[in-house]
Amino acid sequence: MSFDAQTIYDLLPAIYRTRDAEQGGALRQLIGVIAEQVAVLEEDIEQLYDNQFIETCADWVVPYIGELIGYRQLYGSTPTVRSPRAEVADTIRLRRSKGTAAMLAQLARDVTGWDACTVEMFTRLATTQFLNHPRLDNIATTSVRGPLQLERIDGPFDATPRTVDVRRIASDRGRVNIGNVGIFLWRLRSYPLTDTPAFKLDDRRYLFNPLGAPVRLFQAPMTDDFAQATPSAVNAQMPLTRLQVDADRLARNARPPFAQFYGNNASFVISGVAADAISICNLSDKSDGSWAHMPAAGKVSIDPVLGRIAFGTAPAAPPNVSFHYGFSDDLGGGEYDRSATIDPALRPLVAAPAQAAGLQSALDGVSNGGAVEIGGSGRYAATPRITVTAANKRVELRAANKARPLLALGGEMVITGQDGSEVTLNGLVISGAALRVKATNDGRKLKLLRLRHCTLVPGNDVLPSGAPRLPDGVSLVVETADTRIEIERCIVGGLRVAAGAQLVITHSIVDATRDSGVAIAAPDNVSGGAALQISSSTVIGKVHTAELTLASNTIFQASLAQGDVWRAPIWADRRQQGCVRFCWLPLAARVPRRHRCLPTADADPRPAFTSSRYGDPGYCQLSRRTPSGIRQGADDGSEMGVFHDLFQSQRETNLRLRLSEYARFDQEVGFIFVT
Repeated sequence: MSFDAQTIYDLLPAIYRTRDAEQGGALRQLIGVIAEQVAVLEEDIEQLYDNQFIETCADWVVPYIGELIGYRQLYGSTPTVRSPRAEVADTIRLRRSKGTAAMLAQLARDVTGWDACTVEMFTRLATTQFLNHPRLDNIATTSVRGPLQLERIDGPFDATPRTVDVRRIASDRGRVNIGNVGIFLWRLRSYPLTDTPAFKLDDRRYLFNPLGAPVRLFQAPMTDDFAQATPSAVNAQMPLTRLQVDADRLARNARPPFAQFYGNNASFVISGVAADAISICNLSDKSDGSWAHMPAAGKVSIDPVLGRIAFGTAPAAPPNVSFHYGFSDDLGGGEYDRSATIDPALRPLVAAPAQAAGLQSALDGVSNGGAVEIGGSGRYAATPRITVTAANKRVELRAANKARPLLALGGEMVITGQDGSEVTLNGLVISGAALRVKATNDGRKLKLLRLRHCTLVPGNDVLPSGAPRLPDGVSLVVETADTRIEIERCIVGGLRVAAGAQLVITHSIVDATRDSGVAIAAPDNVSGGAALQISSSTVIGKVHTAELTLASNTIFQASLAQGDVWRAPIWADRRQQGCVRFCWLPLAARVPRRHRCLPTADADPRPAFTSSRYGDPGYCQLSRRTPSGIRQGADDGSEMGVFHDLFQSQRETNLRLRLSEYARFDQEVGFIFVT
């Protein structure tokens, strides 16, 4: 029934309505107030039914439904668990399939945000089989003629039966037992690099990586929601192996071949090369400097482990390639979403030409303010110069969103500007030489240099033979005092910033390639450089700054070489000001007062990285061997270092809390980290 004011008013006798109209309509106004409150009551009664379901209930009801089912709040480390409504809904749904392998895998995926695969370890037991229920794939002996099966031993897709292991899987010592369940987790993510030119070594030998360094190819990330919870050997975000890819190539009835890994929407592809012309080989170096297993004429060999391509017949031009590589987070240049860092109001916007020779002209066209945007992930062999010719103007050189262009410098890239001007580099990978910020001929100085989501390739060991060398591994030199340098979510080599400037680093890696190298100092490599403010970053190498304003949640891995002239590996000239909090740095560091830092005089935990070489998938990722004091040593309980915002320790804690609720009483669950 409708309780609107007009309907109720029409129910009154005509005499009352007539008398009310004569006296100014006071009764109509009273009925309007009553009808308004009745409508509120009617809506509240209708909402009572909706409030019985988590999908339709009001926001204030969500905690009550959660309390009713015993829901416990988790750390908000992933998008799924940041929404209490979604978490309560998942709790109700997952309890209906409590203890099953598919449910545990889905739970791990939702709670951690990592790819996860669950294995019930009793399926890997070599047992005497009941003839009414044979398991034909459960053969007690392993065939040595199956190289792919042998390669997968001890991995998530191992099919080799075992005898009983009575050690506990929860302690990461035992594996195969009747009540054991293993959750395999992939911490690394797979990132694409699309339509980029392969790096040419000679007429027949190429590398996937446009930088000319080895790269491990990864499987393309999964897109199907169900597949994300139940990854298999062909859709998990994990490194490709030669045997795995070759088995797909040789699969029976594969039409077309390489259906899983090769193609425009697959893990990798070479432009203009058909799948039936490809073979998978070990293209390792021979003693004479050539590669093993070079293909015959008309054929192409690929090594997914080393990222190498060998042509039997030399192509007319370097081919373009698309592939996936592994890394931990959206950091440095990459084909991920950077839309939040792109200012659409900066005009004029000039599209960079396809040819590297036109890049300087495009930059000259915005010297009075504006942006130059590079589309795609091509390779620009050029040495541009950025000059801001007007005071208080902004110039930006950036990659288009979800693009990763490579700027291969032949010499130093000089940046100058008038007083109050700003220069921003966004989304670029720059190799071959350093950036240098200088004053103009009349002494004008740039106000701000901002680096966002850029990679200034650190060190010389990742550069191909014959490429220009970076002096002392330096990637940025700032000669001007009073210039502010902001580095956000970048990977850079050594920084040489003049005293009097300001250096602000967040969520970045500063890599001098060795602990005793110079990561941050003045341009002379010894004197104290700019005042430093750094947070949630990883620094490999020595640091000498005039003033360490603030260091927070950062790892400083540095040491003095024998006969070193430096007084300390981390050295601040003025120690009366500033603060170092929740950081790892050597005890010998000469810094302002420390708060909750490691190591201490009583404990000496040291960080261990999966890899300290740029280009490796686990670059600067804290190894599982790293003590928990570092992996949980930040101010919010997360890990110290550049990957602080991944909240990996909180993700693991969330999963442990949920497993205590969802695993059956007879199950013991263990975590096995694949990457």
